[in-house]
Amino acid sequence: MSSKPYFDAVAQQWDQMRQSFFSEAVREKAIAVAGVQPGKLAADIGAGTGFITQGLLQNGLQVIAVDQSEAMLMEMKRKFAGAKGLDCRLGQAGSLPIPDATVDYVFANMYLHHVESPPQAIQEMVRTLKPGGKLVITDLDEHNYEFLKAEHHDRWMGFKREDVKRWFEAAGLQQIDVDCVGQNCCAQSSCGTESASISIFVASGEKRRARKRER
Repeated sequence: MSSKPYFDAVAQQWDQMRQSFFSEAVREKAIAVAGVQPGKLAADIGAGTGFITQGLLQNGLQVIAVDQSEAMLMEMKRKFAGAKGLDCRLGQAGSLPIPDATVDYVFANMYLHHVESPPQAIQEMVRTLKPGGKLVITDLDEHNYEFLKAEHHDRWMGFKREDVKRWFEAAGLQQIDVDCVGQNCCAQSSCGTESASISIFVASGEKRRARKRER
């Protein structure tokens, strides 16, 4: 089941909701791991209302922000009205509206557990990277909180880090690292009887550069 109706419905409240889930430390860690440089072009996939995008713009990058929810993108455009270097695009996990080898960095925060096929979503993100570009994903470790599937439309109950590493390798990335952010994602069930606290990982990898032909 698509999570789009859910995100359309909560778009106007999302920034406030997000603050209760996880802190800006997640964004700071992702950007630090990428080693971003001002003036470069980054893609924020599953951008929502611009949690990662905000940090990228503040660091002097140009950003292509992609989301499946028109309502989320409308909120982002309102928040960053007048911001230079921001390009908001409507798109799906399996067919991102970005040409091959276009961006220097790809970020995806709390995105992977909503897609139908995480390995294919990773391959599609890698497709958009320039050789030598970096993919950085922040998401949930494997957990058993079933209410998140029903209430937040999560497709996957987090991931094993070894699986994420394997998917990165299969997508052609190198210098892969999967580590702990040092923060937990917290959520309360709507009925108030359950609460979740899930560790967050940061996974990074670099797209292989083309080999020089020997003369």
